[in-house]
Amino acid sequence: MWNGISEQISDALGRDFRINQRQRISGGDIHQAYAIEDDHTRLFVKVNDRPLVALFEQEALALSRLAQSKELRVPEVVHYGSTGDHAFLVLEYLELGSANAAQWFMFGQQLARLHRAQTQAEYGFDEDNFIGTTEQPNRWQRNWGQFFAEQRIGWQLKLAEDKGFQLGPVDRWVEACAGRLLGHQPPASLLHGDLWRGNLGFCDGEGVLFDPASYYGDRETDLAMSELFSRFPGDFYKGYDAEWPLDAGYAQRRPIYQLYHLLNHLNLFGGSYLQQCQHQLRELFCG
Repeated sequence: MWNGISEQISDALGRDFRINQRQRISGGDIHQAYAIEDDHTRLFVKVNDRPLVALFEQEALALSRLAQSKELRVPEVVHYGSTGDHAFLVLEYLELGSANAAQWFMFGQQLARLHRAQTQAEYGFDEDNFIGTTEQPNRWQRNWGQFFAEQRIGWQLKLAEDKGFQLGPVDRWVEACAGRLLGHQPPASLLHGDLWRGNLGFCDGEGVLFDPASYYGDRETDLAMSELFSRFPGDFYKGYDAEWPLDAGYAQRRPIYQLYHLLNHLNLFGGSYLQQCQHQLRELFCG
């Protein structure tokens, strides 16, 4: 495997790349991760089974799109591909560390600038992609409520139903979700799409985003995810609001946007999330 990866990296870099050090890196739930280096360059490599190469292709596309904005740092994509039984993604290696209050504040400002500067006329993305290993449909739509209700909540509910989880009638929840978002037509901002603590870090004091599930949608969905599992420090939100304050209705929409990620965790990790999803559905749509 590593000989094949080295050859493809050499082609991508336009010079010979021979691995002389390789170190396994812990932390990921889905892929194996390594730091590799030759005499000149250190790189970060994700590896998985060959059929999952589409995950790496879409991750590379989203990282490249985020990089084009020049508002936030993302690791540079070196190459993705497959060799033998394995698929892989090669990225710039970044040494990540902690951040102080001022750096979190600046990160909030940068995310707000990304959301405001990178927009589309409709909601969606060029291609369907993935959130974790779950396929994420991105068909372009003009109505935000319909997009989110159908392609986010409805999609995840159907996947859960296929897995045998009892969450109630999908059509009813989709209709209720669209109703709750009726009339809300935010700018279609370029999103990270899976913005939690595990998908960001700081390098030389600068915020870095990785592992995106990007599409164009309501900027509030990124903020909602940032508050779901391990809320970011308060200085991040102060920085965001200083650059582009959130709309008054965010607090009411936040649990709807968080439901998408709870359903995805149910589909990825199983029944430990079932009661939380059932409760959230009742609280949101049965009141």
